[in-house]
Parts: sequence; C-alpha cells; structure tokens
Amino acid sequence: MNIKKINKSIQLQKDTLLQHSLYEKVKTIEDLHCFLESHVYAVWDFMSLLKALQSKLTCTTTPWFPSKNPETRYLINEIVLAEETDLTLDGRRQSHYEMYLEAMEACGANTTEISAFLVEVNSLHNIFVAIKKSNLHPNIKAFIDFTFRVIDEGKTHEIAAAFTFGREDLIPSMFTEILKNFQANFPEKDLSKLIYYFERHIALDADEHGPMAMKMITELCGTDIQKWNEVQAISALALEKRIGLWDAIEEQITIKMEIA
Repeated sequence: MNIKKINKSIQLQKDTLLQHSLYEKVKTIEDLHCFLESHVYAVWDFMSLLKALQSKLTCTTTPWFPSKNPETRYLINEIVLAEETDLTLDGRRQSHYEMYLEAMEACGANTTEISAFLVEVNSLHNIFVAIKKSNLHPNIKAFIDFTFRVIDEGKTHEIAAAFTFGREDLIPSMFTEILKNFQANFPEKDLSKLIYYFERHIALDADEHGPMAMKMITELCGTDIQKWNEVQAISALALEKRIGLWDAIEEQITIKMEIA
C-alpha cells in the first residue's frame, strides 16, 4: 500500500466532491452567506486536527524532549506556522480561521452562530456534548463529531489521514471551483478578503502543505500494512463526511430559495 493506492481507492468520493451540484447552487450573495455560515465549522475544526497532529508529532509539554521523528516534526511545524499565523491581505498575522471570519464579516455573512457555538464548547469543556446540544444540521454535527472522534480515539496516522486526504489534498481543487463561481456571480461585491483566503489556501495546499502532508503519511506508515489499511479506511470516512457537509449546505440553500 502507498499514497498512489490510497488515492485510487478514494477516487470515487473525490470525484463526487469535485463534481458536487452545490457549486452551481451558489448564485446569489444570500447563497454565498449560507455556504460560508456552514463551511466555517470545517475551517474551525480543521485547526483541531492540525494541533492534534502537532501534539503527537512534536513535544508541546515541559520538560521538553525531542520527538521520535525529526522529519514529521518539521513537516507539521511548517504547516502549523502558516495555518495558525499566516499573513492577511493587509499584512497582519492571523490564523486561517480568523481570516475566514473576517472575510465572512466583510461580505455580510453572519458569524454570531459559530461564535456562540465556540462559547458553548468552551463553557461545557466537552466538544461532543456541545455538538449534540447545538441546532446545527445533522450532517454538520456528524462532520464535526467525526473530526473529534478521530482526534479522541484515533492513532497518529489516522489523524494524519483525516487531515491529509479529507482536507489538505482536496482543498486546492474544491476551492478553485468555488472561487470561479464567486468571481463570475458577484462582480459588484467586494469579496477581496474572501478571494484572498481562497487563493492563499490554493497556493499553500497545492504547492506546499499538500505534498508535505503526503510525505508525513508516508513517514508515519512506512511499511506497516495495517497502518496503510487504517489510513485508507479513515480517508474514505472523512470524504463521506465532507460529502454529507456539502449535501447539507446545498439543502439549506435550496430551502432558502423555496421560501423566497
């Protein structure tokens, strides 16, 4: 088993995502808001996958001891650096989640629901209870729940699989499709921060983070067939949850269209 075989085994799910009818449904600024207000949960929980990997692959406690593999240590720290403290359009340092929130606010999308959800998560000190209590679409709940189940129960290579094949590897292609729709459908709107966010992700993930994440998987699995099989299983599940998220957003857009 290797990266090439993993990609071949999940090609059907990847094609389903890349050809999803959701992209064609984002036609108005209201549709865009609906998309952003649901997708932001994926932007947020991605950071937890990232930090879980950093915690497992580097030493984040004291006293400090060198972690086992300097190569994976380097790879994850490089990705964390950009994802947690990247440069904004106007030259400030922010995480990609914070950049996304600012982009939402700039185009008029509602950020109060995600902010309230995070307050609840912080208050309850239990992400699973917070997810269950929330009023989110069942598919969005399932998406976030899967992320934190993998973090809570998964092995390092399984977390890396959800991170790499469920997120990093797909982001450039998915965001390119979305970006095309934004530019075509909203020429009169100032979407500069949003477009910058998408373009930044496309550049980082296609040229740097994607290849780094693939190398990290290879380093973690080595010649262990069981690990490769577990990576394959988690990757497929992660993509199914992403398809469910896309289905939920499309459903919400369709409902709003029918009400209007």
